[in-house]
Parts: sequence; C-alpha cells; structure tokens
Amino acid sequence: MSSDLKDFRDFLFRGLMLESEAGSFQAAGIQVGADIGQAEERLLSDAIAPFGVVLRNRAIEMGRLYVVLHCFENSIRTFIRETLEEKDGPAWAEKLPAKVKKYAEDRQKESIEDSWLEGEKGDLLGYVDFAHLASIIIEKWAHFEDIVPSQHWLKQRMEEMEKARHFIAHNRMLLPTEFQRLYMYIADWNRIIGL
Repeated sequence: MSSDLKDFRDFLFRGLMLESEAGSFQAAGIQVGADIGQAEERLLSDAIAPFGVVLRNRAIEMGRLYVVLHCFENSIRTFIRETLEEKDGPAWAEKLPAKVKKYAEDRQKESIEDSWLEGEKGDLLGYVDFAHLASIIIEKWAHFEDIVPSQHWLKQRMEEMEKARHFIAHNRMLLPTEFQRLYMYIADWNRIIGL
C-alpha cells in the first residue's frame, strides 16, 4: 500500500472516530464543530446592521412572535389533518367543507401554474386561510368536540389570533400586553390539544 493511500485511510479513520465520539463530547458540554446559533446570530446581525437600534430591536421582538405564530398555525394544520385522516380516512381532503376545499384548490392551482416560487405546494391545508382553520373544525365538530373545549372558545381565540396575525404580516408593532395575550392563547391551545 502506498504511503499516500495509508495516510488518506488513517485520516478518514480518525475523522470517523471523532464523529462517532462527538455525541459523547457534546453530552459532556464540549463544543464540537461550529456553533450554528452563533453563526445565525452573526448573519442576522450583519443583515440588520444598516438599520437603527430601535427598529432592529422591535424587528427581533416581532420576529420571535412570528416564529411562534408560524409554529402555532402549522400545528393547527397538522392537528386538523391528523384528526381528519383518523376519522374520515385517506380521502379526508375530499370531505372538507365545500367552500373551503374549493378556495384551497383554486389557490393551489394558481400557485402551481403561475408562481415562480418553488416552495411547498402539495399540502391542500397550506392553501386555506387562517380563518378557515376554525371553520373546518366547527363544520367537522363531531371529530373535534372531544378535544376542543367549545366552539365559542375556538372562535374567540382564533378571531383574536387572526387580527394579530394581520398586524404581524403587515409589519406593525404590537403592544406588550398583546404579546402576552397571544403567548397565553398559544399556551392554552398547546395545553388543551396536548402539545
């Protein structure tokens, strides 16, 4: 075996050994590899550096709320999908409320035909509006009544969340009490649904 081949083999073997032990090192509190969190913070810091401090701080605060709302909204979509798959079977999407189904199919078709965006396009529930999520649950109430406390509870929270969502989508700042209310509604939802 040539010296170069042996050196290369030894190098690969040492790398594999380090990789297999990395989990043990990380569990012991030893950083192995790049800290992705620090790299992300640095990239964000560089991207918003041209803007004023007050604006940057507000954007970061709203960004955190956007992340929570993104997770919340998509967890509702997952909750609906999984519940309907369980109760209505694999053809659950065919049994969606007619107006909601048509709306989503039209938006999905338009997205596939006309958009230059290449993101996720296969999930029909991804094309329903936020308000439609509550209407699906209400129209299919028999499937959800054992989990969701009441239709009134659902409507009230979803309507308030939708108003806040519009503020956030249009880059308007919320008040601290509004932040707290949204976090409380999301925590209530997660507790009741079992997340």
